[in-house]
Amino acid sequence: MNELTLIIDDDPAFNGILVRTLERRGHHAIGALDPESALERARDLLPPRVVLDLNLNGSSGLALIPELLAINPACRIVVLTGYASITTAVDAIKLGAIQYLAKPVEIEAILGAFADDEVSGLDLSAPDEPLSVDRLEWEHIQRVLNENDGNISATARALKMHRRTLQRKLSKHPVKN
Repeated sequence: MNELTLIIDDDPAFNGILVRTLERRGHHAIGALDPESALERARDLLPPRVVLDLNLNGSSGLALIPELLAINPACRIVVLTGYASITTAVDAIKLGAIQYLAKPVEIEAILGAFADDEVSGLDLSAPDEPLSVDRLEWEHIQRVLNENDGNISATARALKMHRRTLQRKLSKHPVKN
């Protein structure tokens, strides 16, 4: 059996499916549904591979990256998100993740990320066409939200925006380029 993979995702159905899919492919996997149990399992098992959801029940999964690497510096972390943005991708890589993948994601992409020694699959090059104003706004909101550790009220104040307006914008899917 291959190396242990810790799956950290607050969606019990997705977490369970990913664990079972990895197990069926001969990879030992274990799930955690929240940051506390994830850190506990990381301390106990020292997993060499982690699949980490960006949004863990309203808190940022990015905050776990330094803690997981402090527990096991050799740990390889792949970040998954349903709401991909360039800002969070760059932040994840800067914090030590090896890859950043948007859901829905194929198991081959996750396994491929762990197989690569470098961040070759992440394309952070400038697009051929400039981003739309709506997409730029989305990226800016994500950056400020990350700077405020996911705190909606602090982010709304920093953006000089009403909190409910910000929540409405965040509840929408990211704008296409």
